[in-house]
Amino acid sequence: MSSRSTNPGGASRVRRRALLGTAVLAVLVALAGLTAYITRDGRTSSKTPATQVSSASPSAPTASASASSRPHSSRGDLPVPPSTHDPIAFGKAAAAALWSYDTRAYSQRELVAALRGWLTSEKKYADTASVDALVPSRALWKQMAANGQFATATVNEAHFPDSFTQALQADPGAITTAYVYAVTVSGKQSIAWKGSPHGGAENRVTTLAVQCRPSQPCALAGVLSAVAP
Repeated sequence: MSSRSTNPGGASRVRRRALLGTAVLAVLVALAGLTAYITRDGRTSSKTPATQVSSASPSAPTASASASSRPHSSRGDLPVPPSTHDPIAFGKAAAAALWSYDTRAYSQRELVAALRGWLTSEKKYADTASVDALVPSRALWKQMAANGQFATATVNEAHFPDSFTQALQADPGAITTAYVYAVTVSGKQSIAWKGSPHGGAENRVTTLAVQCRPSQPCALAGVLSAVAP
């Protein structure tokens, strides 16, 4: 997440982060026509793309908001992405995975690798840095592991932000370039450690960029830097 642009890798990460940042701003201000999710070779593609519903009306995605959620496994298992074409269901699962960890069962490196497995294989849409940033650093992980710390997540609700729905309604066809949905997820993260099995809990809310092309299951594009209500 370094903002240095002195090396090619750093510049690439900054550029991807900026692209998702542009998407957030566009969501928040509900720019008509889904302005510039990503600009490449002088071409502008859609900002809040959508998934499987190629030129679907906003009413089609909203129907998937009824997808049920499950708390993430509390012990042992690394998070595995679900095979679904429903951006709401995928967003719920991704948020639960991002809010959960278990220092007793696997290493920080293993968790980072597992979460990267949720990302879209289309590199121009994958903001790896925004996902990596949610995992504790190796040094912090070591301290947490000494205390047997782990976190579990419960997802309460997920929806398409109003601004996303309005922008999609204004230009339904614009989503068909990148097929990326903005999905806002709310829930709770519970943390516990040795000697404190109940620990503490706090409410969480985040907006994710979820890509769901018609021909393949959903994947994570990144975590937006601001929450879109």
